[in-house]
Amino acid sequence: MPSTPSRTHSTTLPTLTRRPSRPWHPATLAIAAGLCTVLSLGLAGCGSRPPAPQVETRPYVDRVLVKKSERKMQLLSRGKVVREYRVALGDAPRGHKMQEGDERTPVGDYILDWRNPRSSFHKALHVSYPNERDQALAKLLGLNPGGMIMVHGLPNHVVSPKIRAEYRYRDWTNGCIAVENHEMDEIWSMVRDGTPIRIQE
Repeated sequence: MPSTPSRTHSTTLPTLTRRPSRPWHPATLAIAAGLCTVLSLGLAGCGSRPPAPQVETRPYVDRVLVKKSERKMQLLSRGKVVREYRVALGDAPRGHKMQEGDERTPVGDYILDWRNPRSSFHKALHVSYPNERDQALAKLLGLNPGGMIMVHGLPNHVVSPKIRAEYRYRDWTNGCIAVENHEMDEIWSMVRDGTPIRIQE
């Protein structure tokens, strides 16, 4: 058979004409920029951690000083007075405590050695009375030296602001050292167990 000449099919592609780009309208550019800003802030907010809350911290003091005749209690740090409070004492504030029930506040150097958050008063720090000297003197005199001398707030059962105000300017304890409740909160946060306390006339 005679060979059939092969046919070559040629396909001519249409020429694409590129349209000239139109400039973006200024209003469109402004909207696009605003969307980018919102999206970037939203992503950053989801991915970043919130700032840590700032907690107020008060430095611990290294000594407490009570001046009975002035009705003052001072918190000291490195010899500097950092807080001062008016205090109430017992019904017989003058002189050193000698025995149970004399309603006197002891005089001398002691330690605030433990605390009671569930006291009958608004928080309480224990004063390490009687020390060895107090015990020896009481034994010599045949007396019971007593104990449970505390630094504390107001009685928990007193809730009336008017009655609480009456406690502020008079001696009403049985020999303890009393302050206002908000002052006791501050003392509680600044005085560690083991802090020395000096009580003087």
